[in-house]
Formats: sequence, C-alpha cells, structure tokens
Amino acid sequence: MKFKFILILILSFLSLNHFALFGDEKASLLQNEQNTIDIYRENGASVVNVSNFKLAKTGWFFDFDIMEVPSGTGSGLVWDNKGHIITNFHVIQGGDSFLISFKNDKTQYPAKLVGVVPAKDIAVLKLEKLPKNLKPVTIGSSTNLMVGQKALAIGNPFGLDQTITQGIISALERKIKGIGGVKIHGMIQTDCAINPGNSGGPLFNSKGEVIGMNTMIFSHSGSSAGIGFAVPINTIKSMVPQLIKHGKITRPGLGITVAEEYVKAHFGIKKGIIIKYIPQDSPAAKAGLEGMSRDQYGRYYIGDIILKIDKYDINSFDDIYNTLENYKIGDKVKVTYERHGKLKTVDLKLIKI
Repeated sequence: MKFKFILILILSFLSLNHFALFGDEKASLLQNEQNTIDIYRENGASVVNVSNFKLAKTGWFFDFDIMEVPSGTGSGLVWDNKGHIITNFHVIQGGDSFLISFKNDKTQYPAKLVGVVPAKDIAVLKLEKLPKNLKPVTIGSSTNLMVGQKALAIGNPFGLDQTITQGIISALERKIKGIGGVKIHGMIQTDCAINPGNSGGPLFNSKGEVIGMNTMIFSHSGSSAGIGFAVPINTIKSMVPQLIKHGKITRPGLGITVAEEYVKAHFGIKKGIIIKYIPQDSPAAKAGLEGMSRDQYGRYYIGDIILKIDKYDINSFDDIYNTLENYKIGDKVKVTYERHGKLKTVDLKLIKI
C-alpha cells in the first residue's frame, strides 16, 4: 500500500512538471507570435509597393504613340517624413516614372528618382505628393547582429502586398556579386522566405528595427530556397543622406580609369589591374603613373599594373572598389605597381570621385 502511494506521488509530480513545461513552451510560443504580430502591425504602413514604368512606342509604321508600360514591381520602405522611399536599384532600373502604393490606401502616389548607387543596389525615390499619414520605419543597426537571431521580412512577393515572413539570420559578412560585377560586402544572409517582389523591402529584428534591405536570393527555380540576402542598414545609412542632399555619393579614388577584364586576358595578365587612362591633372599623373598607350599603327601597349594598395591585393575592379571603402577622401595610400616587369611603389593622396 505504501509502495502504491509513493508511486502515485511520483507520477503526479512528473505529470505536474510535464504540464508546467508544456505551459511554459506554450507561453513562449504565444509571446513569439505576439512579437511577430506587433512588428507587422507597427510597420505595415511603412512598407510600400514600388511600380516601375517606362516609355514605349506603340502603333504601326509612322503612327507612333508614346505611352507608359509597366516594367516591374518591388518593395520599398518609408525613410523619413519628407517622403523619401528607399528601394533597390534593380527595382527602378530603366524606369521613366514610378508609383508608390501604401497599405489600405487605394491612391497611387507618383515619385521621382533622387539618386542611385548601383554597386550597392540602392535607390532613393521621393513622393511628389504625401499621403495623410506617412510613417517612417525605425532604423536600427547592423553592427552587432548575431547568427541565429530572429529576422522578419515584409514586402510584396509576386504582387501579394503586405506579406510577412519570419526566419533567422543564417550568416553574416557575405560577399555577393551585385550589379556591374562589383561584390556587395557585409551582406546579411537570412532564411526568411524572399521571393520576386520582396526586393527593396525591409528586414527587421525582433525589436521592429530595420537591419537591412532584402535584395536577392540564391535559387535554381527563381523562388525562395531559404537563402536570401539583405544589404546591411549601416551601408544604407552611410549613403542615403548623400543621395538625398546631392543626388549622388562621393567616394575616395585614385583618379584613374581601369582597363576591362578582357584587356587583361588579351595581354595575358594574371595579377593586378591595368591602368587604362589617367587624367593629366590627377595626383596619379603627377606621381608619374602611366596608363595604356597606342602607336601610329593602332597597336596598344600596357603601362602600369597596380598590384597592391597598402596591404590589400588588387586583382580586379571589385578589389579596388571595395578596398577604397576603407579610406576617406584625403587619405594617403601606398600603391605597389609593376612597370615593364619591375616593381615600384608610390604614395598617393585619395581624391573625391
């Protein structure tokens, strides 16, 4: 009898603990769900649909009419109270006019192009007319992100507006090839479902802060395969104010033009980048660097081949573009180059380009 009583107590204790654990798990799940719901409710009005139109000729023979035709759609986010919209460059690329749509608002608002950074796939639009309630997103930071933390994406995949997907940050500091063959460094990898139409939309953390802009996916089918990439918000924050103020960004450069990759292949150059042209009044010209030349018969000759900038190896335009992002205009760098098989170095002051 005593044994049965002890057994009943043990079973009761285990059952209570089971239900307690189950209850904690349920409460945790509901808390996570509520967090997702809150982020969606708080930010839905700040995520927009971006429609891209281009001018096209219609008609037969000499009877041409000019009309706007849809060129593509994507997502965007409200940056500030002045009506600036941030999206991807590839969303607005080739467009002549743009329309912005908001959640629960049937009006389509025209927007003009302010500026772009194709190498970072960033574009800024500005609304020509503001809606009554314009709500900017809360800008976060991409400095202290951790692999495994919660991430959420809101956008318009396949035209299905105001779609939210949830996942985690799968990896950080990815280098992904963007437009023009230049890699975008520091990309955030996420397993949030990202599909065509999500481009330009925000990636949020669990606080509802924007930590990146969804840009591209890796997929054989063209649909989400659980590998999406976002431009980090710190990259966007560093460029958008310049685009808003000047319509372009200024960055440090050597003041040279680099030869294309096929030129390297033609001359059998394996390492470094060939200087194609140097303006006469540039610091590079004053320092004695030489570009390509051509004789009276039209034959081209190689000048200097840049191999390093300070400690960084330079073997492509991508290398020099991203290396110079580590510097400011006015900084001095040591350039190692090859001329007729001999290594040389020169100190150059970076100029604004």
